[in-house]
Amino acid sequence: MIRNRSRSTGDPLEYPFLEIPSAGETVEVAADVFWLRMPMPGRLSHINVWLLRDHDGWTIVDTGINTEDLKKCWEGVFEKHLQNLPVKRVFSTHLHGDHTGLSGWITQRWNAELWMSRTDFLMCKVMAAYGPRDVPDEAIRFYRRAGFSTERLDEYRGVFGKFGSSISTLPQGYRRVIDGDYIDIGGREWRVVIGRGHSPEHVCLYCPELKVLISGDQILPKITPNVSVNPSEPRANPLKEWLASSAELRDFLPGDLLVLPAHEDLFHGVHERLTQIIAFHETGLEKLYDLCAEPKRAVDVFPALFKSEIDRFTFFAATGESIAHLHCALDRRMLVEEEDYEGVAWYRQA
Repeated sequence: MIRNRSRSTGDPLEYPFLEIPSAGETVEVAADVFWLRMPMPGRLSHINVWLLRDHDGWTIVDTGINTEDLKKCWEGVFEKHLQNLPVKRVFSTHLHGDHTGLSGWITQRWNAELWMSRTDFLMCKVMAAYGPRDVPDEAIRFYRRAGFSTERLDEYRGVFGKFGSSISTLPQGYRRVIDGDYIDIGGREWRVVIGRGHSPEHVCLYCPELKVLISGDQILPKITPNVSVNPSEPRANPLKEWLASSAELRDFLPGDLLVLPAHEDLFHGVHERLTQIIAFHETGLEKLYDLCAEPKRAVDVFPALFKSEIDRFTFFAATGESIAHLHCALDRRMLVEEEDYEGVAWYRQA
């Protein structure tokens, strides 16, 4: 089961696990570390979640989204794999629904603790509280400024407030984790390593003894997660944070880790992958600069940043990521920004 997969040409990463666990089954990838793959809708189709054997029970890292089918899948895991021991705690690496979706349900089901970073816990709470009728005027101005048409703004009104349905109700209290924390899980030290950009305080868990990193969405082997500016912080510069965080992780982490990502395959080659991620976004910034020889809106710069066609399902995320790149370019003084009389922002080479 465990042997190196043949690499594609030019791929510096190694993928040691050929067998992918079916829904509800586990594969032990390191001592007392078990891999589960849970289904989810959309292009990704799955999330990798982790079951860690603890002293007198189990620790779960990430949960999948809030659906009845996934609850049934977890119930099967509880019955088959917990060896009559309880779930003691749940880590959510960050606030997004595929990671926090069933955190509240599992913690309530087992009277367990939820462990998260403060910013992601509180932001998740705020986002979940919005209802479909709560569309803020500021959000409409934000997307109009990005270049949304009237039809796109109506689409946004139609999807606003649905985040809460993707997660079960989080507990009122939680256990805060911060960068550098050492946590005893089953007699082994796991260090909290915080990444930024994809979410405000993304928790990764690093075990020096096992040479394992649970990376969540912070380090994925083939795709890069969305790095977006959103209406809640319209002048944010998350790409700057993402690039700095990726460089810091590359400097801090040893190169011989087995990386356990939230999506796709487990891999070796964390330094190489972080270098690829940084280079990918730097190239995007260069293409963005070239494209802005003539003034462009945020919705006009997709060709510089995305290879695949942007459709109605990816339009909002693509807009947020485009604004993130534009803000990073503004911060570097590569571009300047001008607002027209309709409140639309245009960007051109400095």
